[in-house]
Amino acid sequence: MTTDIPAKPGRSRIPELSSIPWEGPSAITRYAQVGRNLARDLGEEFALGSDELYAVLVRSFKGHPVLSVFGAPDVRRRARRVVKRLKRAAELQRGAGVELVKFHAQFRKEFVEVLPQAKPEKRHTQFNWKDDA
Repeated sequence: MTTDIPAKPGRSRIPELSSIPWEGPSAITRYAQVGRNLARDLGEEFALGSDELYAVLVRSFKGHPVLSVFGAPDVRRRARRVVKRLKRAAELQRGAGVELVKFHAQFRKEFVEVLPQAKPEKRHTQFNWKDDA
């Protein structure tokens, strides 16, 4: 069985996110936005893919010699169980998008709103606090 996915040793990072350097508040805003967009896109793909897969499974296995012993309703039931997992993955991706919005809001609450009191210019850091998002 061949696949279009190239084999990579270990886990690879998502380039859209890993290329954003942690250099200031605008970088965190950008990271949250890009991550939310990726999660939304992935969730939508999973949702659309689940509908397509259900139709393909029912059409492909209807009348299958082994499954026909159990009848056509069994094929639809089996297909529903399979695509249920893909639909759940879609819901979880939507949840990931929501969490990225909350991540950004929490950062602003915990760090950006207390910036004047924290006097970051007296600390040695690579994080550019003057870069306000």
